[in-house]
Amino acid sequence: MTTLTAHVPTESASRCLQQLCKHWSHKFEVSFDPQAGTIALPFGKTDLRAEPEALIVAIHLNDGADPDRPKKVVEDHLNRFAFREGELQFDWKEQQASATQ
Repeated sequence: MTTLTAHVPTESASRCLQQLCKHWSHKFEVSFDPQAGTIALPFGKTDLRAEPEALIVAIHLNDGADPDRPKKVVEDHLNRFAFREGELQFDWKEQQASATQ
C-alpha cells in the first residue's frame, strides 16, 4: 500500500479539517472532531490531523490508485476552504508499506 503524506502550513488547520469532513460527509463515510478526521474516499482512506500551525494529511491509497489524482482532489478542496490564506503549500511524500505489515 502506498501512503501519501503532506504537512500543510496553516493557522486554520482545525477549521479546514472540519470543513473538508463536513463537505464530504454527504457522500462518504466520515468521522471527525476538531483535532482529527477520517474520510473513506474512493481512492483510499484519508486521515487528517490538526496541529497548531499545520494540517497533516495522509492518504492511504487503494491498490492500483494513481497518486496524482488524490493529491489534486484534496489540494483543490482544501484551497477552496482556506481561500483567505492564499494558496496552501503541500509537501507530498510517498511511502510504500512493506509486504510484512
